[in-house]
This record gives sequence, C-alpha cells and structure tokens, in this order.
Amino acid sequence: MSAIAGKYPARLCVEPGESKHTRSNMNTPSHESPLNRRGFLKTSGALAAGALAGGLSVERFAHAQGSDILRVALVGCGGRGTGAASQALSNTSAKTRLVAVADVFPDKMDGTLNDLKKIHGDKVEVPDSRKFVGFEAYKQAISSCDVVILATPPGFRPMQFEEAVRQGKHVFTEKPVAVDGPGVRKFLAAAEVAKQKNLKVGVGLQRHHHPGHIEVMKRIHDGQIGDVVATRAYWNGNTPWVRTRAQLEKTAGRKLTEMEYQMRNWYYFVWLCGDHIVEQHIHNLDMINWVKNGYPVKARGNGGCETRKGPDYGEIFDHHVVEFTYADGSVCFSQCRHQLGCWNDVSHHAIGTKGKADLERNVITGDNAWRFQGKAKDPYQQEHDDLFAAIKNNTPYSEAENGAKSSLTAILGRMSTYAGKEISWDDALNSQLDTMPKNLSMDAEPLVRPMDSGLYQLAVPGKTQFV
Repeated sequence: MSAIAGKYPARLCVEPGESKHTRSNMNTPSHESPLNRRGFLKTSGALAAGALAGGLSVERFAHAQGSDILRVALVGCGGRGTGAASQALSNTSAKTRLVAVADVFPDKMDGTLNDLKKIHGDKVEVPDSRKFVGFEAYKQAISSCDVVILATPPGFRPMQFEEAVRQGKHVFTEKPVAVDGPGVRKFLAAAEVAKQKNLKVGVGLQRHHHPGHIEVMKRIHDGQIGDVVATRAYWNGNTPWVRTRAQLEKTAGRKLTEMEYQMRNWYYFVWLCGDHIVEQHIHNLDMINWVKNGYPVKARGNGGCETRKGPDYGEIFDHHVVEFTYADGSVCFSQCRHQLGCWNDVSHHAIGTKGKADLERNVITGDNAWRFQGKAKDPYQQEHDDLFAAIKNNTPYSEAENGAKSSLTAILGRMSTYAGKEISWDDALNSQLDTMPKNLSMDAEPLVRPMDSGLYQLAVPGKTQFV
C-alpha cells in the first residue's frame, strides 16, 4: 500500500456508501487460477504454519454444548453491523440468538440493541454482563458465542478474525477484510487455520449469493460470450456520509481526542477504511475477479482529490481510475468516484469475442443474447441463510480466501493511484507498511494526524512511496 513519504442506513442491510441495489447474492466461487493460487499457497501456507505454531491449535467446532441454538455475537454496532445481526437472526436455516455485543462506543451498542429488539424480540438475549466496551472487547464477545459477526471499520478485521479462529468460532465478516498488505497476510494465515478447524466463514461480498449473478457467471465461464478480452468496473457516485468534528464535539459536549474523532469519522482514514476504492469499489472488482477466475497481476492508475476538500474529509481521494492487468493479458478498466454533479454508475461488464455481459443487471447481448428473469431473495439475507445452513449441516464453506484476495485487488488499485506507479500483485501482498496504530486507546495518537492547517496530508502521485 502507498503511504505519504515521511509518515508512514437508509435500511438495515445497506452499508455506508451503498445504494439499495448494489449488494446482491451468489454461490461461493472458487476464484482460483493456477498462477494466482501458486503464489498464494506459498505465502499463506507458510503463514498458517507460523500461526499454528503460535497457538492457533487445530480443533473441531462444537456449539452450545448440545443445544440446537447458535449463539451469535456482534462486534461493531454501526448500521451494517445492525443489518448483519438482523439477517443472522432472520436466517431460515438455523435457530439463532444474539447473546453478546462489542463496540468502542456504548451509544452505538445501545442503539443497535434497541433496533434489534424491536424487530426480533426475545431472539435478542444480551444482558449488561455481555455488553463489552473497548478496543479489546471483541475478545470477550467472541468467547460468548458460536458465530461472530465482524462489522467494525475494516482496519480491525484481520486481528478480530484471527482471534475468532483462535477461539474456534464460525465467522461472518463484512468486506473488505483488510486495508493493507500486512492485514491481508494475517487474514490469509488465519483462513488456512480456519479450514483445518472446520470453521465456516462468510464474507459480505453478497453478490456471490444472487441466482442471477450465479447464472450469468456460469454462462460466461461456459463460453456464451466467447473469450473475455476486457472488463469494466464502476462505482461512480456521491460522498456517502461525513461526520464533522464540530458536530461530533457538539453532540459529545466536549473536545474529542484525535483517535475518537477518526474512529467516529472512520470512512476518511486509510488505516480504518482503506479509501473508498477498498471499502466500496471492492464489490465491482470482486465481480471482475469472478469473471476471470483469478486476480490481477499488476495495476497502474491515477487519482486525487479535486472537489471533496476540507479537514473532515481526512486523507482519502475522491476519485481513482485504474487499469488492472490479469495473467492472460486482458485489462479491467476501473473507475470509482465521489464527486457531485457528475455521471453516476455502479456496474461491472465483461466484453467477449461473441458478446457482452452486463454483470449487475444479468444481461448478455450478442450472438447468444440472454436475460435473467428469475426472482431472488435479498442477497444480504441469502448470504446469512447459506452460511448458517453450512454450519447446521456441517458442509464445507469458506469465502475467506476470496475475500482476502478481492480486498488485496482493491488495495493494489489504491497503491497504484497513490504512488502514480505500476504496482505488482506481489508488491501489494508483500508490502511491509502496516497502517494500524501500535497503541489502541482513545488517548493514543493515530499514525495520521492533521497538519497545522487542520487538513490531512494526501498522497501525492509521483512522490508518494510504498513499502
């Protein structure tokens, strides 16, 4: 990942930055091309061995000592966490109860529990003794459950996933699963151990559970549009939300520490969010990876911040334009943008020698025209139904590796736009730049701090270096 040189719901199921129509559903794809899998097995296999040696022992999961009720814990009580917990409690595959919650902010926990109790009543069984507060609270919540939902800002995902696997718990984790190379490596190592422990892992790339997307992908892979020679991916829209320091301090009735401010306004800081190319555009890039049955080998791009300026917009760009090159030489042309008054589009497309596919709308044009006409459940709900069915029936189920690789795809794109350089997949994976602060407390200083002007330093293409 790049760094500055010199320093390092509208509805419950819509995550920040997403519109209603942008999260869909599908079966878990393999996403394994020989070239990409060879490199990853080398790295993640060695990492997993180290993790096992460090105490992640191999053991089978057993829930609730003979009970047929799966105890669920929620870590991260924002809008997406509330939505994911609601879907876990609504799943059609297994009996579930919410038994624990964790967050650094008590007000977030209380809001989530009030919302969930209104919808699910006695399925919410969270006494004060299982409401855990603080940066380490996730460990206690995980110890209270059979299945944990990880829905904090993405920067925390790798260490929380590692802990869940260490404790032998099934996991649903929101996307992205990491924001930098070290985080991806940690997540991949834990994913290998999760397989050995027979733990089920779902990742919130919900388009993999939508029958229309499943069918269009099958047709592409069966050759209905011929050889795929190029792809396109867009998430062009408006700024999803911002929480200004002034409003946050007015609500709190006091000055906030820099750590608390960044945590409350997490979308605008790389260590927490990864930039919107990682937090949001990952959905589109993941669809392209599915088309290619693999991952890009390199990326080059341009980006910056042209219109969204001010101290409350942190350090992220408002636009990224990236060319991702895959092992067969084909290119994905990728755009994501948060700028007002521009053309908006959230979609992904495949161009073949015999036709084209609109992957969001499930339409093929050309020699073998086709349109999906079936019906589907809410894909947010379906991904939970599928996960809990796998837990109940003890069938293999892991979206962890693809979640990590699609997260790395987006991180690779950010690295290329921040640095203004062509960056390889291996460079992104093996980057040693760890964005996570070493001390996590509300009084600790994040690695990124405002300048005297109150603004945050943005990456400067051509000058910013990555490690």
